[in-house]
Order: sequence, then C-alpha cells, then structure tokens
Amino acid sequence: MTGGAVARAGELAALARAVRPGALSTDPGDRARVAVDRSGHRQEGLPLAVVRAGAVDDVVATVRWAAAHRVPVVPRGAGTGLAGGATAGAGSVVLDLGGMDRILAIHPGDGIAEVEPGVITAELDRAAREVGLRYTPDPASAALSTVGGNIATNAGGLHCVKYGVTRDAVLALDLVLADGTLLRTGRRTVKGVAGYDLTSLVTGSEGTLAVVVGATLRLHPLPAATGTAAAYFASPEEAAAACAAVLDAGLRPSVLEFLDARTLGAIHRAGGEVPATGETFVLARTDGFAAAAEIEAVHAVLRRTATRAEYTGDPAAADRLLAVRRAALPAVERLGRVLIEDIAVPRSRLAEAAGALTALADRTGVPVFTFAHAGEGNIHPLVLAGGQDPAAVRETVDEVFRLALRLGGTITGEHGVGTLKRAWLDAELGPAARSLHVRIKQALDPLGILNPGKAI
Repeated sequence: MTGGAVARAGELAALARAVRPGALSTDPGDRARVAVDRSGHRQEGLPLAVVRAGAVDDVVATVRWAAAHRVPVVPRGAGTGLAGGATAGAGSVVLDLGGMDRILAIHPGDGIAEVEPGVITAELDRAAREVGLRYTPDPASAALSTVGGNIATNAGGLHCVKYGVTRDAVLALDLVLADGTLLRTGRRTVKGVAGYDLTSLVTGSEGTLAVVVGATLRLHPLPAATGTAAAYFASPEEAAAACAAVLDAGLRPSVLEFLDARTLGAIHRAGGEVPATGETFVLARTDGFAAAAEIEAVHAVLRRTATRAEYTGDPAAADRLLAVRRAALPAVERLGRVLIEDIAVPRSRLAEAAGALTALADRTGVPVFTFAHAGEGNIHPLVLAGGQDPAAVRETVDEVFRLALRLGGTITGEHGVGTLKRAWLDAELGPAARSLHVRIKQALDPLGILNPGKAI
C-alpha cells in the first residue's frame, strides 16, 4: 500500500469513527451501486466510500470531515434522477440520505408536514390522505423518489398546472452547509418575507449549495370531487392547441396532459388499453367542489377539434384513463435505451414545439416519443438511443435543446441540469447570470466540495 493510500485509509477510518457504527462502507459493490443514477451516466472510477446517514449528526460529521480533507461529497436519495445529478466518481464520498426516512409530524390544522429527506414521495402523500390532506407534487417517480431528491431538482409532475412544483410546497428547510453548520431556512407559515428567500434558493440547487436534512412542506385538502376527460386528436399540434384553448377559456384543471401517436403506439404494444389509431391523446382532470361543472366545460373545449372525446365522474373509469398517462414512460422504455428530456416552452408555443419534434424525428430518423404536462408547457421528448446511429441521436438531442431556447423556453423543466445538460447552460443563462451563479456557489461552498461538476 502506497503512502497516499495509507493516508487515505486513515482518513476514512476517522470518518467511520465520526458517524454511527456501520454507516460507512468501502465495499466495492456498495460504492458501485451509489455511483450512478437512473440516467445511466457514469463518471470515471468509483467513490471512495458511501455513508448511509441515519440522523442529522451523520450528515454534519461527514460534511465536516469532507471540508477538513477537501473531499467532494455527493448527496443522494433514491437515485431516480435523470440528468446525472447524483453520479459519483473517484475521490468522492457519497452521502446516502435514504435512511433518514421518517415523517416527523403532520399538522392538519396548519396544513403542513415535517419530514426527513429520505421519505418516499408517495408515502408522504399516503400519510397525508389518512388525515384528509394530500401532498400535491407527484413526479412520475413518486413511488420511488425521495422528498429530498425532489427538493434538489424542484421536481414537478401531473398536478403542476394547478398546484405548482415542489418549490411551491416547500415552506422551510433544515440544511447542513458546506462547513458542517446546521441551519434552518423559511418558516411554518405560507406567507413570510423576512430576509432573502434561502429556501427557494436551495430548492432546485441539486445538492450544490447545501445538504437538505429536513423539510416543512405544504399540504392541500383532499378534493371534494373529481372529473376526468379524455380526447383524441388528428395531430400533436391540434392536441397542444386544444390544451392551450382550455387554459385560455379560464379553466384550471388539476391535470392537463398529452401523449403523441408514437407514445400511444408504444403503450398499445405493451398491452395498454389504447387503440393504435395514429392519434394524439389528451387527458384532463378537475378537482374541488365545482369539478363536475368544470370538467364539462373542459370537455366542451376539447371536443371542438377532437376526433372523439369523453368525460366522466366515475372514479374507476377515471383511473383507467389516468393509467394511460402513467403507462407512457414504462412502455417506451421497453423499446430500448431512451434519453428522457424535459424541456419547457411558453404554453402559447406548445403546438409549435409539438410539430417541430415530429418533424425532427422524421428528419433524423431517430424515434422521438413525446408526452407533456401541457398545462405548463413542460414537454418530455424521449429520444430512442438504443439501436440508433449515435451521431443522429446526438443531433436529435441537441436540436431538442435548440428548439426549447428558440421558442423562449428552457432546457430543463423539472429534471435538473445535473452533468448531462451543463454544456447548454450558458446558452440559456447568459454570461452575467452564469457569473452570478458561480459567485453564489463560491459564497456558500468556497471549497467546492458539495456535488462538484453538477448544475452549474
């Protein structure tokens, strides 16, 4: 063993003593497991170790050790990220927060929950429903992803059109700063403007500014009723235009989604209950005391240009329609390796974007499966990479980002920048904003140890 290896082994031994017994692992299998996220992106080499934090003290001790030894720390939840934000390479230590998974309290009278970062998103919603409330951010990975990971990427989901993204649900955060300082930001109230909004700054920062060790989250009442509508359109442009028309009519459904014909075809081939007609599918849902009247109005707008449309207040029928949307990603992933993008454009340009994506796939020959949170213009083009020419795949992905920026949108609506989109960040932010990002990072993490190489 070389002198450097002996020194590093001694440093890791000190870390093992600083955290709870058994929390530190240097097992190669454990290190390989936490080196990648769902994006599949890999950095060179394996991390030095993984710390499975069970309490805030483990996090504080790990970050203080990392600061003292100038070792990069990669915070990690369930590893469901799609932009390479939780990947870890040689010389780093992974801080696995999945074991900090307690729902500390739910306060129905205040409409808030206090949780640790490793709580699974769907589990929080399930617990809230037991007292007549719900947690509205619902990314597609809700059954697997953690609240801390959702905070790191400012995750969205189907209900964003009415209830907003994760940032809209985060009232306060417990953080460990890059020097090991424990800090609380925000408050338990919905309103509050004392000081800078540090809570919002950290939300979406992908673990580069601080490590989230607790969160106070806003809950909403369970809806008194729901209504669901579905419609089919001859083209994605017509479907997107119809979604915009729903919002232009002053209606605010809780869900407004569309799936293009290619995606429906994949669902059909996977055994889903959808016809292979070459049409685009739109799903809308309303909730609240006026759900029935509102879904009837939504249906009236959709049917103007739809080839066919229906609506229902029956929960079982609604679940069948919602299952079509939920089946989209798994069905496409059955076809091979896909690159899951998440651009967003102004809703007035959603139809233009949908048409351009269809034309892009035709031009490059690379299949692009498109579905969208249409209510906020957040589009998920799934680029089929498996079995395709790599140069054509790269051209297709680059053009997806160019399209988003050309239409006044963004390269990422909810997945984050991670490592995979950093090359496009300057094109969106511009030099002045990019410089400010760097200065903020340096102010909060002067040693650059928190998730380096990600987000900015």
